[in-house]
Amino acid sequence: MRKLQVMIGGLLTGSGVVAYAYARWIEPNHIEVTQTNITLPHLSPAFHNYRILQISDIHLDQWMPRRRLMEVVQRVNAQQPDLIVITGDFITGHATYVADDLSEALCQLHAPDGVLAIPGNHDHKKRAEIVKIRQILHDTHVVDLSNSVHTLKRGENMLYIAGVDSMIARKARLDLVLDQMPLEGAAILLAHEPDFADLTAAVHRFDLQLSGHTHGGQIRIPGLGAVRATLPRYGRRYVTGLVKLDDLYVYVNRGLGMVSIPLRFNCPPEIAVLTLKAPV
Repeated sequence: MRKLQVMIGGLLTGSGVVAYAYARWIEPNHIEVTQTNITLPHLSPAFHNYRILQISDIHLDQWMPRRRLMEVVQRVNAQQPDLIVITGDFITGHATYVADDLSEALCQLHAPDGVLAIPGNHDHKKRAEIVKIRQILHDTHVVDLSNSVHTLKRGENMLYIAGVDSMIARKARLDLVLDQMPLEGAAILLAHEPDFADLTAAVHRFDLQLSGHTHGGQIRIPGLGAVRATLPRYGRRYVTGLVKLDDLYVYVNRGLGMVSIPLRFNCPPEIAVLTLKAPV
């Protein structure tokens, strides 16, 4: 019996070491490209099969070095999307230390309709950080959609892409966005924190919200899902993937980087390709 206990203990310890090694060094490097079709009820046929590529939560730091980020850029461009959107948290700590690497990566992102972005809560940790992030976006020709609207045109047909600033930073102003938008036409909202969807759905103006923030939980137990303790504020109702909330679709991207615990298990980093479909 004693030998059996020792053997079981050894197996459990060994399994734990293997699981940790996998979650620390293997899965964080296994970026999954997901493909999702979404029918938007107000989408013009002129935008049928329009492809939006979303990345989120880069968290450029020691866990997301320049080499890994440049690999992400190559994989993003290889998808040949119509539009690239980034839904916040470019950094974890100090923007100044990673400014050159972030600028280089953003400069190399290419899509016919450009690159749009909003900041996340980590980008707002200090005023100096968000100022630096906004300067980088400006210098690399990435459109900062904080509390504003960007219009895509196909002849006389429009698709509105709007964005709100971070909810946690108390900078999200949906009222300002609505003031800038026409009353009709397909509309998509970028909102870093997915639980902002409760407010988005209440105005009945948007067809789709794209968010990040949760990292999918980073650690997901098979059959049980994300460990609730790993989920951030305003990221506990809608955690990952596509969900429907009344007449609003919400897509929550698992993100690319990591925070707090530098582990990913059953929750690989994600590049999301969303193909918009017009109603038949």
